[in-house]
Amino acid sequence: MKAMVYRRYGSPDNLHLEEVKKPVPGDNQLLVKVKASSVNALDWHFLRGKPILVRLQYGLLRPKVKVLGYDMAGIVEDIGKDVTQFKPGDEVFGGLGFGLGGFAEYACINEKGFVARKPGNISFEQAAAVPAAAVTALIGIQDRGMARSGQSVLINGSTGGVGTFAVQIAKALGMEVTGVCSTRKKDMVRSLGADYVIDYTRDDFSKIGRYYDLLLDNVGNRNVTDMLHVIRPGGTCVIVGFTGIGNMLRQSIFGPLRSKAQGIRWDKPASGEPSLDHANYLKELLETGMVVPLIEKQYSLENLPDALRHIETGHAKAKIVIKI
Repeated sequence: MKAMVYRRYGSPDNLHLEEVKKPVPGDNQLLVKVKASSVNALDWHFLRGKPILVRLQYGLLRPKVKVLGYDMAGIVEDIGKDVTQFKPGDEVFGGLGFGLGGFAEYACINEKGFVARKPGNISFEQAAAVPAAAVTALIGIQDRGMARSGQSVLINGSTGGVGTFAVQIAKALGMEVTGVCSTRKKDMVRSLGADYVIDYTRDDFSKIGRYYDLLLDNVGNRNVTDMLHVIRPGGTCVIVGFTGIGNMLRQSIFGPLRSKAQGIRWDKPASGEPSLDHANYLKELLETGMVVPLIEKQYSLENLPDALRHIETGHAKAKIVIKI
């Protein structure tokens, strides 16, 4: 099969389209003919080998993972002997875990992991946009944020992959949503269902006198004082992304210490483990139209390096999809 392969850390120029061995499904796995995948920040972290934690876990000098791509959507071609819920011909979408492998013509995924049948009302490209970004938003809001209907949420970074799903999922849960974004993206955030939009180029969310039950931070660019200032007592702060290792350390150390004194829950900086339940819940939201994947651009497999360069700028307006 064809796959985009890299064998050393560095720039997107290290990726090359190659012929590699087609995977064979294990006992609990599905072999999927991949129709589409999508790009996440996770991919360029693995590609660059940054932060250093990536190298410590996935190869200090050279990457152990040779094919990037967490997300996939496609058609089941073969199944392992213990698979019971899927059959060849089923259209599915899911997340491949940290073994990655989605930027290839075929991939294997565990039946008991994050995988579900693709809703008939969305395309393979839309389905491929869902797994990593949508489940990160879902876990952040519902599981870690313990969101309830009628509560208010401030989403710092309401565009990009996670942000666009976060706005829609929060609305589906019955929350009042305020999104933070730049001027040129305000209309898009409103179209996703946000009740209020704060333009960070004009207003500082920590100084406008609004308070929230939940702060979901997809950016990680603010200090602890600013974040705690906008959360109501009894509220929660959930951090999904960071702009640098320095911010990560400061928020991880000082956030829990200072929030406790103010009666605010500061959630630990972890993404949570995607499950079959998460996949099926997102499938329901997609089927009902309560969540619609938003795609900014589509690239061919051989143009994956250009897609990664675009993601690395940090200015993607939604999901970037790779057609295979």
